[in-house]
Amino acid sequence: MKTSKIILGYFIYLPIALVLTYYVAKTLFKNSTVFMIEIFKGKEEIANATNTLFKVGFYLLNIGFALLILKINAHEINETYQSLIEILSKKIGGFSIYLGFMLFLNMFLFFRGRKKSKTMQVPTNLVVKD
Repeated sequence: MKTSKIILGYFIYLPIALVLTYYVAKTLFKNSTVFMIEIFKGKEEIANATNTLFKVGFYLLNIGFALLILKINAHEINETYQSLIEILSKKIGGFSIYLGFMLFLNMFLFFRGRKKSKTMQVPTNLVVKD
């Protein structure tokens, strides 16, 4: 009976973790395009390529972490479904906190890149003469 509850837990946890990751990634990287274009001074091709690479990295990190914490130990589950729900709430809650942290880390990086791109602008009165 414990094994079937563990498998049920996996079937509940995995789709939730994947959908959460997809939703956060979609929202973050849809809205970060504006920052990337500003960071790369209007060069949309480079901005979109960089944004896509950030998105792939985001997916790899978060899905990898979701799979890393997937394991449900048999000794944690007793004969009630209450224990399964409590375990899943800890896993999904912990993963949600991790996703939130990753979201804010990415936002920090976007704002930092935006700030650096503004401070690195070349003054117009400095003209290189040949």
